[in-house]
Amino acid sequence: MSLPDLEEISVAVIGLGYVGLPLAVSLSTRFPVVGFDLDTDRVAELSVGVDRTGEVPAAGLEGCGVRWTSRADDMRGVNVFIIAVPTPVDAENQPDLSAVLAACRTVGGVLSEGAVVIVESTVHPGVTEQVCGPELAQASGLACGDGFFLGYSPERVNPGDHEHTVDKITKVVAGQTPEVAQFLAELYGAITNGNVFVARDIRTAEAAKIIENAQRDINIAFINEMAMIFEKMGVSTHDVLAAAATKWNFLDFQPGLVGGHCIGIDPYYLAHAARLAGHDPAIVLAGRQINDGMAGFAAERISSRLPESARVLVLGLTFKENVSDLRNSKVAELIASLSALGHAVEVHDSRADRAEALEMYGIELTGDLADCREFDAVVGAVAHDEYRNLGVDEVMALIKPAGLCADLKGIWRHHALPPEVGYWQL
Repeated sequence: MSLPDLEEISVAVIGLGYVGLPLAVSLSTRFPVVGFDLDTDRVAELSVGVDRTGEVPAAGLEGCGVRWTSRADDMRGVNVFIIAVPTPVDAENQPDLSAVLAACRTVGGVLSEGAVVIVESTVHPGVTEQVCGPELAQASGLACGDGFFLGYSPERVNPGDHEHTVDKITKVVAGQTPEVAQFLAELYGAITNGNVFVARDIRTAEAAKIIENAQRDINIAFINEMAMIFEKMGVSTHDVLAAAATKWNFLDFQPGLVGGHCIGIDPYYLAHAARLAGHDPAIVLAGRQINDGMAGFAAERISSRLPESARVLVLGLTFKENVSDLRNSKVAELIASLSALGHAVEVHDSRADRAEALEMYGIELTGDLADCREFDAVVGAVAHDEYRNLGVDEVMALIKPAGLCADLKGIWRHHALPPEVGYWQL
């Protein structure tokens, strides 16, 4: 069975989140594209040019030519399928492949002979060929490697990053045969101006992706542990980092809460794969232990500086600055810890969706920041531009005269706050 000709390619992108949507829009500049998502509200919004994630502006959606749908039958006749669905962990921090398996069953139901199925979701080595391949074969009745072909191209864009977009990064690709790998190189090269790296095989590409985020996680864990040590010494971690960063080969990582759907998740996939291979992933899990404990650490340090039953305003709930994504937000753990310590916590986020915050965490976001006054403490938890740009008077308007400014991201560290105001930074 031969592969599709590049001039006859039609693409379906399954999963229209932070990864799938920009990819679908970019591919539509060169190929016919169907954008599929089970969320009918999401599909309806995209159909009228609205992206709630803010990853693609309205101008990018208008006239892009993508056919948005939540009907699997609309993908019939497509010869390239790209699976870009979430891969979270369960309550025991074990890989949860349910969304990937469901996507494989959906694709298998409309798969035609000679089609190529590409996994972009982050998985540990072996999943594409040993899990996705059999699931696709069972659902389609076609033989993997003959009736249809497998490829892997790890997603590596960052939510909210409008500089390193999918058309400007190096795209890693791999196929179950050299011919499939070359096909993927041509497919993605059409939107990256040929900026493609062909990995040795699918397992190599899967492993490359999973260590990218694990490496960041471990580096941040080191800085977080340094923050704990320096706090006991009465030394500012941010001042230390500013000095150390003047060395040409110092790695510039900052302390903070590590959540989200990548850095806070992918190391557990790597740890799972390591155990399957008979290895104890000590460093990987040590990094996770430190980063998973940072919300509790910060809550305890803040609480120790407050009176009982203090009123606390937390600024920011999303997992990182300048995005609306609330998945796996460690700020939610910080809020829960502060509440468990007896404090009355209110939360403001200039980017998050209020209904989503309530549904996901049971947190009712406050409205206008101008109405937030006289708190015992304000916690700068997420460095949205709106919070980073607050002046001294605006920060002080949120706090009681002798209150506490707790700055997890060091965004107000250069503010000349009144001497009676307490200041604590991570």
